[in-house]
Amino acid sequence: MSDLKKIIIDDQEVEVDGSMTILQAAEVVGIEIPRFCYHERLTIAGNCRMCLVEVVGGPPKPAASCAMQVRDLRPGPEGQPPVVKTKSPMVKKAREGVMEFLLLNHPLDCPICDQGGECDLQDQAMAYGVDFSRSREAKRSVEDLNLGPLVSTTMTRCISCTRCVRFTTEVAGLSVMGQTGRGEDAEIATYLNQTLDSNLQGNIIDLCPVGALTSKPYAFSARPWELKKTETIDVMDALGSNIRVDTKGREVMRIVPRNHDGVNEEWISDKTRFIWDGLRRQRLDKPYVRVDGKLTPATWAEAFAAIKTASEGKKVAAIAGDLASTEAMYALKGMIDGNVECRVDGAYLPIGDRSGYVGTATIEDIDNAQMIQLIGTNPRTEAPVLNARIRKAWLNGAQIGLVGEQADLTYEYAYVGDDRSALQMLADKEIGPAKDMNTVVIIGQGALTGKDGEAVLEAAKKLTENTNSKFMVLHTAATRVGGMDIGFATEGGMINALDKAEVIYNLGADELDIDAGPFVIYQGSHGDRGAHRADVILPAAAYTEESGIFVNTEGRPQMAQRAGFAPGDARENWAILRALSAELGEALPYGSLNELRAAMFKEFPHLAAIDDVPVNKWKAAAPKQLGSGAFTNAVTNFYQTNPIARASSVMAELSQMATSQKPMAAE
Repeated sequence: MSDLKKIIIDDQEVEVDGSMTILQAAEVVGIEIPRFCYHERLTIAGNCRMCLVEVVGGPPKPAASCAMQVRDLRPGPEGQPPVVKTKSPMVKKAREGVMEFLLLNHPLDCPICDQGGECDLQDQAMAYGVDFSRSREAKRSVEDLNLGPLVSTTMTRCISCTRCVRFTTEVAGLSVMGQTGRGEDAEIATYLNQTLDSNLQGNIIDLCPVGALTSKPYAFSARPWELKKTETIDVMDALGSNIRVDTKGREVMRIVPRNHDGVNEEWISDKTRFIWDGLRRQRLDKPYVRVDGKLTPATWAEAFAAIKTASEGKKVAAIAGDLASTEAMYALKGMIDGNVECRVDGAYLPIGDRSGYVGTATIEDIDNAQMIQLIGTNPRTEAPVLNARIRKAWLNGAQIGLVGEQADLTYEYAYVGDDRSALQMLADKEIGPAKDMNTVVIIGQGALTGKDGEAVLEAAKKLTENTNSKFMVLHTAATRVGGMDIGFATEGGMINALDKAEVIYNLGADELDIDAGPFVIYQGSHGDRGAHRADVILPAAAYTEESGIFVNTEGRPQMAQRAGFAPGDARENWAILRALSAELGEALPYGSLNELRAAMFKEFPHLAAIDDVPVNKWKAAAPKQLGSGAFTNAVTNFYQTNPIARASSVMAELSQMATSQKPMAAE
C-alpha cells in the first residue's frame, strides 16, 4: 500500500513518501534547510538543532526537521495537508539562538583554519550569526586527539555533531570513536587514545562541518579559492571512484570524492585521497637509453632511433600495467605486430567472455543483496569502498559467506574454508531456500591466479547458476577490464605472450620482473621496477595528466580528465605511441585523441557509452577439475600496490605502520 503523504512547505504543496523527514521533503521542492549533524548516508542524531522549522498547528516550539517524519505530522482541522514553515520569524529566532550557542565556545580561528572557505559553520554564521557575543566567560579548550598521520585534529573547534563517530562506527566498521561527558564537558574522544585503523578514515575530513578534522598532509598548502578543480576518475583500484583533483599551478594539491550513487556513493579510500604526493616524486621527465649497461639521458629522437634499431626484424611482444588507459592500450595494440597481454598478475580471465571477466552484477546490486558469497578476496584491502557497501548490506540483514583467507572484513561472515575443496563443496551443494534469495557471488583475483584459475572460475560460475545469483569479478587493477574489452590479451596468458619475445614493450607494468635477455622498452610515469629493467625509457603522463577511459570492475566505462600537465619532456601515452609508430615506418591512422577514440568506439561501441553498465550475456559454466591448495588474496600491502603509491611518502609511512607489529595507539 502506498504511504504517500501531502505536505505544504513554505506555501509549496508536495506529495512525498511518509517515511521521509521534513528536511528531505523540503529538498524535494528545492528548499535547503541548514544542518550540521544530519547526513543522508548516516543515521539520524538530531543533536545540532540547526534544522529547526515551524510546524503549524503543532507544539508551540520549533521542531527538528531531520528527525521528524512526514507521516507523524498532524493534518489541518478539516483534513488539510500539514503546513511547515522554514523561514518564519520563529524559525529565524530559533536558528539564531542555536548559532549563538555554537559560537559561545568556538575559537576565532577562521584566518588560520584549513577549513576556511569551505566551512559549513562559517557559511551558516553569515546567515544566522550576530556581530557580537553576549558571553563574557572564557572559551573552553579541549586537548587535540592523535588519530594518526592522515587526520589533523583541533578539537576546540568541535561542535559535537558526531558525524565522525557515526561514520567510523557505521560505514568504516570501527568502534573506536565516541563522545564522553555532558554539557560543556562533552567532547569527542577515542577509546584508550587509539588512532584510526581504517582504509576509509580520510572521509571524516569531508564530513566534519567545521575545522576540527582536517587533512594533515594537505595542511596549510593552499586555500580553496586558489585551486583549479577537475572532475575525474580514480585508478588506485578497479572500483573507478569518482573524484575531484584540485591543482595549484602544475601540482596536485589534494584529491576529494565526488558523489556517484552507482559506484562510490561519496566515499573514497585513503590511498585514493592521499596518493597525490606520489605524483611529484621519482617522476620520469626525460627519455633514457641504456649505453654500456648504464641508463643515460637522451632526446626523443635518440630514444626512438634506439628502439627502431633494436626491434627491426625481431619478435616483439607488449604488456600493459595496472594504470594504463584504454586508449593507450588500443594504440599499442595497433602498433605492435605481435603478442599483447594486460593480465600481468597471471590471473585467468577468459578472452571474449565478458560474463567471465566482468560478470553480471552491478555495484548497486550489493545494496539489495540478501546473500553475498566472497571467493578468494579481501575487499577491505582490494576495494575498501566496495567493502563498505558490503558492510551496509550486512547491516540491512544480508548474510555473508567467505571462501579464502580469514580476515577482519568489518562485518560478520560464515567461514566456509580457505581452499579449493571448500569452493567445490559449495558448487556441488544442493541449494535449498537460498535459491530464492537475492544473491551476489564475488570472486577475487587471488582465486584466479593459480594454475587452475580456469577451473576456479568455472566452479564459481556453477555456484552462481545453482543459486540463481548475480556474478561479479572483483579486479585489483583499473586497466584490466578495458584491456580485456579491446582484446589486449593472448591465449595462454603471460607465458605465451612473452614466449620467445626478443623485444618487450612495457606500458607501465611495474608489478612483475622481466627475465634477462629481451630488449625492454618502458613507457611510464615513475622510476619504478619497470624502469630499472628497461633498455629505453619513454617518460609518460600519469593518470591526472591526460584524458583517458577506464572501465571499472563492473564493466562501466568512465572518463578520466586531465587536471595538469606532465613534468619536463614527458608526453601523453597515446601521443608517444603515435610518434613512435611514424618513426618505425607505419604511422597509426589517427593524429588526435578524438580520432583515436572514434576508431576505438567504432570497433568497440560499448566503450562510447560513458557511465553505462552494459548487460553481459551469460556463458554457461563448464566445470573442470580443480587443483588443491588454499586461496591467497591478491593484495598483501594496501598502500604499496602501484608506482605512484610507492613514490608517496604518506603511503610509505602508512605501510610501515600497517606492517609493524606494534599496535597503532597514541602515546
